[in-house]
Amino acid sequence: MFHILMAFSLFLGMPVAQAQLAESSELHQLLKKKDSLLFHAAFNSCDPETMATLFTEDFEFYHDKGGTSMGRETFLAPMYENCSGKTENWKQPSKRILVKNSLRVFPLRKDGVLYGAIQEGMHRFEFLNENQEYQKGDIARFTHVWMLQDDQWKIKRELSYDHQPASSYKIEN
Repeated sequence: MFHILMAFSLFLGMPVAQAQLAESSELHQLLKKKDSLLFHAAFNSCDPETMATLFTEDFEFYHDKGGTSMGRETFLAPMYENCSGKTENWKQPSKRILVKNSLRVFPLRKDGVLYGAIQEGMHRFEFLNENQEYQKGDIARFTHVWMLQDDQWKIKRELSYDHQPASSYKIEN
């Protein structure tokens, strides 16, 4: 019986091990661009309108330090407020950098039809100090659950977790 259970466990694990898409795949590249657009809008250009196009209405955000936010509008409300006072000489107080070679994409299918994807990776943050210079902040893991809705990729769930001081990791970028 033990051998049957082991064989079945190995059988179940094989598709998962092979499910990660190659970086060169069309879906991986598309979601990498969407990830870049999302974080550019959030951290570089302060553009909640663009962010809104990337989330489902029932979007859920889970953060290991900041708690949860349920619903796209609830999540974006502070962004709209913070960005409303943006001036011409405005400088974003923080920026996000994707950790090189950390992004992975796993397609989700039902009956062979692509309906979503899981995207995971690591990113680090930099913050403006009192001299208006960026300094290293935390590094963290993230997971996005993307859903294909009306031929548009939108994030339904986002997890941001394992925040650590950047000094605790050795990273290339």
